[in-house]
Amino acid sequence: MDNLKRDIARCPRVAVYGTLKRGQRNHHWLGGAALLGHDYLTALTLYDLGPYPGAKQKASQGALVEVYAINSDQLALLDQLEEYCHHAPLTGTYCREIFQTRHGSAWCYLYNYGVKDKMRIDNGEW
Repeated sequence: MDNLKRDIARCPRVAVYGTLKRGQRNHHWLGGAALLGHDYLTALTLYDLGPYPGAKQKASQGALVEVYAINSDQLALLDQLEEYCHHAPLTGTYCREIFQTRHGSAWCYLYNYGVKDKMRIDNGEW
């Protein structure tokens, strides 16, 4: 395991951009997590998927994220919510990758399916 993954394994962080943000319907999944702050991730592009957004690892003007310090149990719950498959990350609805934020390295969930017919969210805020 490289240093970056070792660091995030000790103190997991997650960068959220959609229904997990404060005031959104799934924020309760982050109950007890500490909000570290906000950032714009220029390595992400957001797409409107209807009831929720999806992010692709593609350069943009920036996607607004909230960065939270979480624990391993919370990360496991988020994996369930986002339908992330550890044994085959590209087969679930989302995979997750580590991104550098101003609040440290953080996991971010990336949408696995095509977005050709989806509207790009140019302002980076869903």
